[in-house]
Amino acid sequence: MGLNRSHRSQSNVLDDLPLVKRPLLGDISFAQIVQSIFERNRTMARTRRSRRSYGAGEWGRNRVRVFPDAKTGLYQIEWRENGRRLTRSLKHRDWRRAKRQADEFAAGFVGPDLNGKAEAEPEPLTLGGLFDIYGEEVTPTKGEHTRQHDRTTMAMFLRFFGRNRDPATLSQRDWDRFIRERRAGRIGPSGRPVADRTVEYDLKFLIAVLNWAERSRDERGRLLLDRNPLKGFGKPTEKNPTRVVLTEDEYRALLKVADRLDWRFRVALVLAHETGHRIGAIRQLRWCDIDFQGGTILWRAEHDKSGHEHATPVTGDALAALDGARRRNPGIGQAPVLPAPRNPLACLGAARLHAWWSKAQILAGLEPKPGRGWHSLRRKFASDLMDQPLKVLCQLGGWKTAKTVLRCYQRADEGQLRKALEDRRRARG
Repeated sequence: MGLNRSHRSQSNVLDDLPLVKRPLLGDISFAQIVQSIFERNRTMARTRRSRRSYGAGEWGRNRVRVFPDAKTGLYQIEWRENGRRLTRSLKHRDWRRAKRQADEFAAGFVGPDLNGKAEAEPEPLTLGGLFDIYGEEVTPTKGEHTRQHDRTTMAMFLRFFGRNRDPATLSQRDWDRFIRERRAGRIGPSGRPVADRTVEYDLKFLIAVLNWAERSRDERGRLLLDRNPLKGFGKPTEKNPTRVVLTEDEYRALLKVADRLDWRFRVALVLAHETGHRIGAIRQLRWCDIDFQGGTILWRAEHDKSGHEHATPVTGDALAALDGARRRNPGIGQAPVLPAPRNPLACLGAARLHAWWSKAQILAGLEPKPGRGWHSLRRKFASDLMDQPLKVLCQLGGWKTAKTVLRCYQRADEGQLRKALEDRRRARG
């Protein structure tokens, strides 16, 4: 009976293959042709059934998978390294052995070459590769302005040292050569000579990257750098840095012409004067950050240069300016206090605020002075409150340490100096 079913099934197959011709004498038998067709179908079905796979390890960490190759049947092992999917042949068809090798690979006992050969050495770290890793993992955690500086500075260092330079070979000669070239303006985005403060800022970034590499490890647990080759080298510093403090008369002159530019400029000017905060934090304020009833402003960490989130009370002049902004730009929640002119959902851009400042100086009749910008209002705030305890001043202005205030922001005017001498004379009798 089994033979009859076989003949019937063979007959059905032939009926489905009308183009098959009956073999001629001397050719292989007709039954052999039918048998070869059935053998091929059984082989294909067995191949499809054998497309099994086995996974070991944890997703996103040490996940590996073994599976048979569709053509050869040899087992393959698959894993991810630096975001790329890699595959190697195990060169055998033993399922139990393949699963054991997957477990060993996931556990870290063996490397990608599972057939007795030594594990391939990783490619040497280059300066370009180090900057790529730092740019992907660290730079995105910084503020907008600092992210842009990171990208610009990394591109400058790669042009100067070369993308394929081994960072461990950087030396005192490279350090000194960069300082000379950067000062002279032969390197850098502007192409103009720069002050020592700018050179110092660039070198601080390079040192930060190398220090980070000294503490960070790759996927095999090896340190990216054994040591920072530039640690301890002296950075150039400005002997007489230009730190302009805006005077009260200059502020009044700017305030008088503010309405001739834009209502946003006036609000930003008043807030910078009354709160002492950076213009970058002011321009990114949202209405949910303003508490009119409590008379306070929340300064978010993501908009602060030092990542310091804090709330401060504000003066009546600041609340009046904010109330005027609310009348001109009604909004709630995440709506910006100072929206961009062409996009009410976006915050006012830094470039436009700096352009308005330059125009306001001209309208106010103020002679251009290097260093007199928005930050001069922050120095004015610190100098105006010089009589207050440093702890109070730091909390009001958002400074983390008093050292920064004393070194970079406070500056006594002539009146304060004369008063101090007069008080000394009176104390002595």
